[in-house]
Amino acid sequence: MSSASAIRDLGVGDAGALITLYEHLNAGDAPPSPEGVRAVFAHAGLRHFGLFDGEALIASCNLAVIPNLTRGGRSYGVIENVVTHAGHRGQGHGQAVIRHAIEQAWTAGCYKVVLTTSRKDPAVWAFYERCGFDSGDKRAFVIRRPAG
Repeated sequence: MSSASAIRDLGVGDAGALITLYEHLNAGDAPPSPEGVRAVFAHAGLRHFGLFDGEALIASCNLAVIPNLTRGGRSYGVIENVVTHAGHRGQGHGQAVIRHAIEQAWTAGCYKVVLTTSRKDPAVWAFYERCGFDSGDKRAFVIRRPAG
Protein backbone atom coordinates (compact mmCIF):
# COMPACT_ATOMS: atom_id res chain seq x y z
CA MET A 1 0.00 0.00 0.00
CA SER A 2 1.29 3.45 -0.91
CA SER A 3 2.41 5.79 1.84
CA ALA A 4 0.14 8.41 0.20
CA SER A 5 -2.93 6.26 0.92
CA ALA A 6 -5.44 7.47 3.49
CA ILE A 7 -8.61 5.89 4.89
CA ARG A 8 -11.53 8.04 5.99
CA ASP A 9 -15.27 8.00 6.51
CA LEU A 10 -17.19 8.69 3.34
CA GLY A 11 -20.05 11.16 3.21
CA VAL A 12 -22.79 12.00 0.78
CA GLY A 13 -20.30 14.17 -1.13
CA ASP A 14 -18.31 11.02 -1.91
CA ALA A 15 -21.33 9.14 -3.29
CA GLY A 16 -20.44 9.66 -6.95
CA ALA A 17 -16.94 8.24 -6.49
CA LEU A 18 -18.29 5.36 -4.40
CA ILE A 19 -20.96 4.43 -6.94
CA THR A 20 -18.31 4.52 -9.66
CA LEU A 21 -16.09 2.23 -7.56
CA TYR A 22 -19.04 -0.15 -7.10
CA GLU A 23 -18.83 -0.88 -10.84
CA HIS A 24 -15.82 -3.03 -9.85
CA LEU A 25 -18.07 -4.93 -7.41
CA ASN A 26 -21.31 -5.37 -9.36
CA ALA A 27 -20.87 -4.16 -12.91
CA GLY A 28 -24.07 -2.96 -14.52
CA ASP A 29 -26.02 -2.27 -11.33
CA ALA A 30 -28.51 0.56 -11.71
CA PRO A 31 -27.39 3.59 -9.70
CA PRO A 32 -29.48 4.60 -6.70
CA SER A 33 -31.70 7.67 -6.80
CA PRO A 34 -30.39 10.89 -5.21
CA GLU A 35 -32.97 10.39 -2.44
CA GLY A 36 -31.70 6.86 -1.89
CA VAL A 37 -28.13 8.10 -1.64
CA ARG A 38 -29.08 10.70 0.97
CA ALA A 39 -31.06 8.13 2.95
CA VAL A 40 -28.16 5.67 3.03
CA PHE A 41 -25.67 8.26 4.23
CA ALA A 42 -28.13 9.54 6.85
CA HIS A 43 -28.68 6.04 8.31
CA ALA A 44 -27.52 5.90 11.92
CA GLY A 45 -25.18 3.00 12.60
CA LEU A 46 -24.02 2.64 8.99
CA ARG A 47 -20.59 3.93 7.99
CA HIS A 48 -18.78 3.78 4.69
CA PHE A 49 -14.98 3.81 4.68
CA GLY A 50 -12.86 4.74 1.70
CA LEU A 51 -9.19 4.27 0.99
CA PHE A 52 -7.82 6.99 -1.22
CA ASP A 53 -4.67 7.16 -3.28
CA GLY A 54 -4.34 10.92 -3.58
CA GLU A 55 -7.81 12.06 -4.65
CA ALA A 56 -8.83 8.69 -6.13
CA LEU A 57 -11.13 6.38 -4.16
CA ILE A 58 -9.65 2.93 -4.75
CA ALA A 59 -11.10 0.69 -2.01
CA SER A 60 -14.13 0.73 0.25
CA CYS A 61 -16.38 -1.22 2.56
CA ASN A 62 -19.23 -0.40 4.86
CA LEU A 63 -19.86 -1.28 8.48
CA ALA A 64 -23.28 -1.54 10.07
CA VAL A 65 -23.30 -1.56 13.86
CA ILE A 66 -26.36 -3.48 15.01
CA PRO A 67 -27.79 -2.96 18.51
CA ASN A 68 -28.31 -6.26 20.27
CA LEU A 69 -30.05 -7.73 23.32
CA THR A 70 -27.88 -10.85 23.61
CA ARG A 71 -24.22 -10.99 24.67
CA GLY A 72 -24.87 -8.57 27.51
CA GLY A 73 -26.45 -6.05 25.17
CA ARG A 74 -23.27 -5.64 23.13
CA SER A 75 -23.67 -4.63 19.49
CA TYR A 76 -22.24 -6.53 16.57
CA GLY A 77 -20.85 -5.32 13.27
CA VAL A 78 -21.58 -6.39 9.72
CA ILE A 79 -19.13 -5.56 6.94
CA GLU A 80 -20.49 -5.50 3.39
CA ASN A 81 -19.72 -4.16 -0.07
CA VAL A 82 -15.97 -4.73 0.10
CA VAL A 83 -14.46 -3.53 -3.16
CA THR A 84 -11.09 -2.53 -4.55
CA HIS A 85 -10.67 -0.93 -7.96
CA ALA A 86 -9.54 -3.68 -10.35
CA GLY A 87 -6.38 -1.75 -11.23
CA HIS A 88 -5.30 -1.60 -7.58
CA ARG A 89 -5.93 -5.14 -6.37
CA GLY A 90 -3.28 -7.29 -4.75
CA GLN A 91 -1.58 -4.32 -3.08
CA GLY A 92 -3.10 -4.51 0.42
CA HIS A 93 -5.80 -1.85 -0.05
CA GLY A 94 -8.75 -4.17 0.59
CA GLN A 95 -7.11 -5.61 3.67
CA ALA A 96 -6.37 -2.11 4.98
CA VAL A 97 -9.95 -0.89 4.61
CA ILE A 98 -11.31 -4.07 6.24
CA ARG A 99 -8.83 -3.74 9.11
CA HIS A 100 -9.99 -0.13 9.57
CA ALA A 101 -13.66 -1.19 9.66
CA ILE A 102 -12.89 -3.89 12.23
CA GLU A 103 -11.06 -1.37 14.43
CA GLN A 104 -14.08 0.94 14.22
CA ALA A 105 -16.36 -1.94 15.23
CA TRP A 106 -14.21 -2.67 18.29
CA THR A 107 -14.24 1.04 19.17
CA ALA A 108 -18.06 0.98 18.93
CA GLY A 109 -18.13 -1.88 21.47
CA CYS A 110 -19.07 -4.66 19.06
CA TYR A 111 -18.42 -8.14 20.39
CA LYS A 112 -18.07 -9.64 16.89
CA VAL A 113 -17.88 -8.64 13.25
CA VAL A 114 -19.54 -10.63 10.49
CA LEU A 115 -18.60 -10.32 6.83
CA THR A 116 -20.66 -11.78 4.02
CA THR A 117 -19.75 -12.29 0.40
CA SER A 118 -21.56 -13.58 -2.63
CA ARG A 119 -18.29 -14.43 -4.35
CA LYS A 120 -17.73 -18.14 -5.00
CA ASP A 121 -14.01 -17.84 -5.74
CA PRO A 122 -11.89 -19.70 -3.15
CA ALA A 123 -9.20 -17.01 -3.58
CA VAL A 124 -11.70 -14.42 -2.31
CA TRP A 125 -12.54 -16.66 0.66
CA ALA A 126 -8.82 -17.08 1.39
CA PHE A 127 -8.44 -13.28 1.28
CA TYR A 128 -11.12 -12.86 3.96
CA GLU A 129 -9.51 -15.57 6.06
CA ARG A 130 -6.18 -13.69 5.81
CA CYS A 131 -8.09 -10.67 7.15
CA GLY A 132 -8.91 -12.74 10.25
CA PHE A 133 -12.39 -14.04 9.44
CA ASP A 134 -13.31 -17.66 10.22
CA SER A 135 -15.54 -19.21 7.57
CA GLY A 136 -16.37 -22.16 9.84
CA ASP A 137 -17.74 -20.11 12.76
CA LYS A 138 -21.15 -19.14 11.34
CA ARG A 139 -23.25 -20.01 8.33
CA ALA A 140 -25.13 -17.36 6.39
CA PHE A 141 -28.42 -17.96 4.61
CA VAL A 142 -29.85 -15.51 2.10
CA ILE A 143 -33.32 -15.02 0.72
CA ARG A 144 -33.95 -12.50 -2.02
CA ARG A 145 -37.14 -10.60 -2.64
CA PRO A 146 -39.13 -12.17 -5.49
CA ALA A 147 -39.32 -10.18 -8.71
CA GLY A 148 -42.50 -8.17 -9.17
